[in-house]
Amino acid sequence: MSPAHNKSESVSEALDALDRGEEPQRPVLRDAVRALLTELSQRAPGRSVEVRIPPFGAIQCVPGPRHTRGTPPNVVETDPVTWLLVATGRVDWNEALRDGRLRASGIRTDLSEYLPLSG
Repeated sequence: MSPAHNKSESVSEALDALDRGEEPQRPVLRDAVRALLTELSQRAPGRSVEVRIPPFGAIQCVPGPRHTRGTPPNVVETDPVTWLLVATGRVDWNEALRDGRLRASGIRTDLSEYLPLSG
């Protein structure tokens, strides 16, 4: 974590930057992504879905069969800004899927029941 930000403040700071039409600073965006991934892992504990937000983080979450080797059968992947917007409820999960900003493969990858997160 960047010493100038705690992770929950970074979510607000990153959203404020986007509201101003600016790209959030990289350390702020990184901390915001990680804070939201941490909250998702707490809200949906488990290891059946891998959520990837390159280059800042990846977690396993959602109850169900555990994946241990090879390519996971249930994967969600998106860019950091899209994750920030979807995780905080500013962009709808299904909208992000439809327009290709978010990719989800596997039968357990609909995370909409766990969203929005507060960070």
